Amino acid sequence: MSKPSTSVPAGAPYKASKLHNTWVYMKHHWQLYLLFIMPAFLLTVIFRYIPMGGVAIGFMEYNPIRGILGSEWVGLAHFKRFLSSPDFLSYLMNTLKLSVFGLLWGFPIPILLAFLLNRIMSKKIKQKVQLVLYMPNFISVIVLCGIVRILLSPTGMVNMLLGTNYNFMTMPQAFRTIYIASGIWQGAGWSSIIYTAALSNASKDLKEAAIIDGANLLQQIKTVEWPAIKDTVLIQFIMSVGNIMSIGFEKAYALQTDLNMGASEIISTYVYKRGLIDGNYGFSTAVGLFNTVINVILLISMNAIVKKMNEGKGI
Repeated sequence: MSKPSTSVPAGAPYKASKLHNTWVYMKHHWQLYLLFIMPAFLLTVIFRYIPMGGVAIGFMEYNPIRGILGSEWVGLAHFKRFLSSPDFLSYLMNTLKLSVFGLLWGFPIPILLAFLLNRIMSKKIKQKVQLVLYMPNFISVIVLCGIVRILLSPTGMVNMLLGTNYNFMTMPQAFRTIYIASGIWQGAGWSSIIYTAALSNASKDLKEAAIIDGANLLQQIKTVEWPAIKDTVLIQFIMSVGNIMSIGFEKAYALQTDLNMGASEIISTYVYKRGLIDGNYGFSTAVGLFNTVINVILLISMNAIVKKMNEGKGI
């Protein structure tokens, strides 16, 4: 009776030998790895993990002189105070409106730009167009807000073109449009880089075959280019939904005026004012923690939804 033959993959001995040699090298030169890894490890622990202990301030009536150990423990009092505040719904809705509308209007633009850039055949022209699109990303947020204020002032370029003298920065109904439109102008080009890179993986043979078969532009995108970036788009969308509550504080605060406060006062600006200006550190930390928890819940929920809709593929 013949013994059953056990087949060994051709590359298995080579892979095992290579792994063994790598382990022996690392074991003999562990000081070198320690020298290069330890600084990054310490920086991560010091600036990422240790500060997490500061969330305990949200459950205290924090006194900077007494410190965390000497401050009075108040439990969930700050959370109850914020949730029962008459302005809570206003701040929450302002934050959600800016985030959701910004996501709905701003998320597809980089994808469309990537598709359009992929149609440019000349490398020189493509590089020049990309340079123009990427440039706004390197403008400081504060400088951008200054440009927006000048353009939309009563004597600014927009009013000169329209023949009016409106002060758009004092209109609460115009704040969201200004915020979202300026954000799209500044970040859409830079955000399109990842999709442009993903489109480079699209099969040129399939594209040529689709053209020969008479496929139009939309059909080429649907059958050849979209499958190449689909997973990237889903991951970016999940991450964007997970950051819905994390609106940039600097821009909202820099565009804020006393007259547009009804639309521009969001949770992050509220935390800044209560914490650093009023010195109410415990309450502001509790509000910031509430904001973070909502972000985590949204991220996990959206990832679960996308997995069900996309054959188990998510983050």
